[in-house]
Amino acid sequence: MSFSIEWGVPEMDALWTGLLAKFDANTLAGDETRLLKKLRKAVLWLAENPAHPGLQSHEIDMLSKRYGEKVWQSYLENRTPAAGRLFWIYGPERGVITVIGLEPHPESSKRSGYAKVTLSSVVRQRMAAAQKERWAKIRRTEDERRPRGG
Repeated sequence: MSFSIEWGVPEMDALWTGLLAKFDANTLAGDETRLLKKLRKAVLWLAENPAHPGLQSHEIDMLSKRYGEKVWQSYLENRTPAAGRLFWIYGPERGVITVIGLEPHPESSKRSGYAKVTLSSVVRQRMAAAQKERWAKIRRTEDERRPRGG
C-alpha cells in the first residue's frame, strides 16, 4: 500500500513549495539543494513504505502521550550533528500520512530532548475533536443509564 503525503504544518508546505520553485528556477543555494534532496528522498520512501529501513521510522512515546495519538519520527539523515527528523502521523483518512514537523534531532539522551519538540496544530485539533467525542460518548452512556421518569 502506498500513502499520499500531506503537509500538516503551513511552514512545511511553504518550505516544500519554495524549494521546488527554486529548483525549477535553478536558484537553489548549496544547503537548500542538500535539504531538498534529503527531504524528497524521505518523502518518497515514506509514501512508498513508512517502515522503509532507510527511514528508521519509530514511534516517539513521549510525543504520542503528549498529543494523545501515535507520533512517528523518521530520519532525513543520520550520523551528522543535529540530523534532521520528520515527525508524522497516520491520517486523517486511510492511506494518508500527515507530516507535522521537521526538526533537528532532539538529543533523546537528554531528559528534556523531546519536550522541546513542537508539532503542528493539526495534532492539537485532532486531540480536541477526540476529547469532545469522548465526552459526548460519556454523556450518551449516562443518559442511557438514567431511569426514565413516568
